[in-house]
Amino acid sequence: MFPSLAHRPWHVFCRVSLQHRSSLSQWSCRFPRGWQIGGTHSFWLSLPDSRVASLGLTSVQYYSTSGDRKDGPPKSKSTDSPSAERVATGAAKVTTNLSVRAVLKKREYGAKYTKNNFITAVRAMNEFCLKPSDLEQLRKIRRRSPHDDTEAFTVFLRSDVEAKALDVWGSSEALDRERNLRKEVEREYQENIFRNQQLIKEYKDFWGNTKPRSGKRATFLQGPGKVVMVAICINGLNFFFKLLAWVYTGSASMFSEAIHSLADTCNQALLALGISQSVRNPDAIHPYGFSNMRYIASLISGVGIFMMGAGLSWYHGIMGLLHPEPIESLLWAYCILAGSLVSEGATLLVAFNELKKSAHKHGMSFYEYVMQSRDPSTNVVLLEDAAAVLGVIIASSCMGLTSLTGNPYYDSLGSLGVGTLLGAVSAFLIYTNTEALLGRSIQPEQVQKLTEFLENDPAVRAIHDVKATDMGLSKVRFKAEVDFDGRVVTRSYLEKQDIDQILNEIQQVKTPEELENFMLKHGENIIDTLGAEVDRLEKELKVQRNPEVRHVDLEIL
Repeated sequence: MFPSLAHRPWHVFCRVSLQHRSSLSQWSCRFPRGWQIGGTHSFWLSLPDSRVASLGLTSVQYYSTSGDRKDGPPKSKSTDSPSAERVATGAAKVTTNLSVRAVLKKREYGAKYTKNNFITAVRAMNEFCLKPSDLEQLRKIRRRSPHDDTEAFTVFLRSDVEAKALDVWGSSEALDRERNLRKEVEREYQENIFRNQQLIKEYKDFWGNTKPRSGKRATFLQGPGKVVMVAICINGLNFFFKLLAWVYTGSASMFSEAIHSLADTCNQALLALGISQSVRNPDAIHPYGFSNMRYIASLISGVGIFMMGAGLSWYHGIMGLLHPEPIESLLWAYCILAGSLVSEGATLLVAFNELKKSAHKHGMSFYEYVMQSRDPSTNVVLLEDAAAVLGVIIASSCMGLTSLTGNPYYDSLGSLGVGTLLGAVSAFLIYTNTEALLGRSIQPEQVQKLTEFLENDPAVRAIHDVKATDMGLSKVRFKAEVDFDGRVVTRSYLEKQDIDQILNEIQQVKTPEELENFMLKHGENIIDTLGAEVDRLEKELKVQRNPEVRHVDLEIL
């Protein structure tokens, strides 16, 4: 509509609206304070109308926020305006209102902008090779801490740290050489890490850990650790006596039972190793801890049962069918099997009571607790001992048939039956522990409970993409996309501020620059308030609502 405005290279954008309210002589333009007049020039305005044409001569003033008074209209080849004689006589009055709206110039930050980034003192010393004394003269900023045990901590502007590093080392090339030298020293230290294990242990003992250490000895005196240790002792004795009985009688079923007890002993020793590793504290390489070691040990145990127990039992049973041999007196075998039945039954009872107590604690039935493998170590002991009891019954029955009929094929069939039983147990253990390692969701009722808690908070509008994963050892990781109500968050910020002071600051805003500074100041504080709201919700989820929730990730939508 205005040709002269379409080609302006100046940094001012105007929105022009034409309304039929006043005559051309009553045009008025209102500009914000702080705008500077760049110049006054005239132009010819023609407003087409189906009934009458109205042409008028007027002038417009160019305004700019850049402070440059040289801004003006583009130079044209001819500055002559139409003469007054060209104005049509008797033209009707056309009312027009011209308004101008200023828009803040958009800043281009580029692909990489780190001028306003904050870094901690540790990063400043590690990445820029500075000393604590070098940081004392820099600007210190107190920020909200991301850790639960600390309310606030001190950070530095990255630009200040970079400038200080250049001042200390003289040039960026010297700083890069120092970084490479320290990386080389770090690499040499990593190569000799095994020789420094004692030094690291003494360092941790001196400074302490962020979490209390778990006593490994106490781990094997209660709960799953106690069950596993009892099973190791009993199965070890059973293996020894069954092996003697097989050497004395040559029974294939007794050999299968001896192999069965040996497999149980080795697998339960592996479970004990997994339990001891699972209580280790998290470190930099494993930030979520080692709780999954129990599932890994149980998975390997299931594979071991299949390879050692089922495989050897099938092999010995098949060889007995192909090459049957007469069996000696089975009296000692019956006595050892009776003792094994009592000992395996006692271990089975210990594991059953432990799982029943844990299932009641988690509000689940015994069947659901076992099928979902919530306690993998005790679960393995329970299933192994149940298979052992059934295996003793199968072996003794087949040996009795062999004694009555004198046919050694029944004994070989007993070996195949024990191998099949072990194969079924191992397949179940492999399946349940694989499911647990893949990441299994918690009960839908618990997920609904956590979701309702978040949705009932006034600062939350909606919850999306909820994921609650069981990490093992009764540890849950919760993640959700949260749509926060900006009005509630802003009101929470204003409740902690002096309203009179804010009103005074608003009244002092006269220029776009002052408005920008005002919005930037309070906008950053509102973002901090939003972060505090996220911390509050995470803390309530972990401590008050569900103690099993150890890791909470609330992402702002």
